Amino acid sequence: MKPPRILVFQHLACEHPGIFRDFLAEDGIAWDAVELDAGEPIPDLGRYDALWVMGGPMDVWQEDEHPWLVAEKAAIREAVGERRMPFFGLCLGHQLLAEAMGGAVGRAKTPEVGVIEVTLTDVGRASLFLAGIGPRAEVLQWHGAEVTRAPEGAAVLAESPACAIQALSIGDHAFSLQYHVELTPTTVSDWGAIPEYRAALERALGPDGLAMIGAACAARMPAFEAMARQLYRNIMASIARAGLAAH
Repeated sequence: MKPPRILVFQHLACEHPGIFRDFLAEDGIAWDAVELDAGEPIPDLGRYDALWVMGGPMDVWQEDEHPWLVAEKAAIREAVGERRMPFFGLCLGHQLLAEAMGGAVGRAKTPEVGVIEVTLTDVGRASLFLAGIGPRAEVLQWHGAEVTRAPEGAAVLAESPACAIQALSIGDHAFSLQYHVELTPTTVSDWGAIPEYRAALERALGPDGLAMIGAACAARMPAFEAMARQLYRNIMASIARAGLAAH
């Protein structure tokens, strides 16, 4: 079977697939990024085997400020609902999946910024998407919005004390996380240079927040990389299953 081709929606140049780029390169898997915030058009989804949607500083409801969100949500509905394409979403991508498929997203009552523990639900512990993960994990959070209602038929796979929907799956092909697993050694400093992210960070943790998060993530980078690699294996297995089912 030929290697899958992956389409990636980005909303900020520095918020890319991160360490997953290394895993894809190791496997010789091609991927195309569409920079939606820069006005790049969405290509024909039929050319791709999977859709990945990354994070960004905008909110899902900001369609007046970011009109391309309308087309992006329509593309996610087509990919997940009509084509049943394997889907992977992170942070904003998690929220976009929920809203596009009929769930709801709103401002978080308690924004989460920093390294925070998430716990897998009973469904999450049995999910193939999270095989080899948990039942608890420390992860990087950096969000002020959250999924407040999962789409009908979706499974909630993980939770934290402040956020009840940390991970979602729809069927056996769509999977998303509120938290970040794509970290590289430069991720925190890269994101800290974005005004919206820096402001959220300092509101939550004070003026030394960037240094605090940087140190916390550096200390955990081997564990973060191991978790990302396991998740990558799980995601690629879901893409392989979809490819077999199509033939």
